[in-house]
Amino acid sequence: MKLWRLDRLKALSIGLVALVVGGLMGAHLVPGSKVNADSNRVFELRIYHAVPGKLPLMESRFRDTTSKILARHRLNVVGYWVTEDAPDNSFVFLFAHESREEAKRNWEAFRLDPEFQEIVKAEQAEKTLERADTLFLRATDFSPMR
Repeated sequence: MKLWRLDRLKALSIGLVALVVGGLMGAHLVPGSKVNADSNRVFELRIYHAVPGKLPLMESRFRDTTSKILARHRLNVVGYWVTEDAPDNSFVFLFAHESREEAKRNWEAFRLDPEFQEIVKAEQAEKTLERADTLFLRATDFSPMR
């Protein structure tokens, strides 16, 4: 139980760091510098915990194929990160969505994509993902990146 709490705390810490870095680096990529506080815009933070030794393969799948499919389905990635603290094998990425509903529609289309189905088969053949954590985030009205 104590280990689970430590892993959860580590994942949330990584997520917060990723969000801050994404806000600082990605703010210029987002159209318009301000969005109303009542906007439906949400961010989705994903932390993929790789099977030990498989993080390079996970990175190459995203670099070579997955990121292109995500873009095709309007799943707008703000940034990708990997952790530097061994033995952590985390691949972290952040999305910006116009709304939760749009995210749901875009993810469904992504999952049905035949090219993504090939990635699913590759993952079944050579497992890289141990577990995934997903958080949907709403920016505060005082956040630099809304």
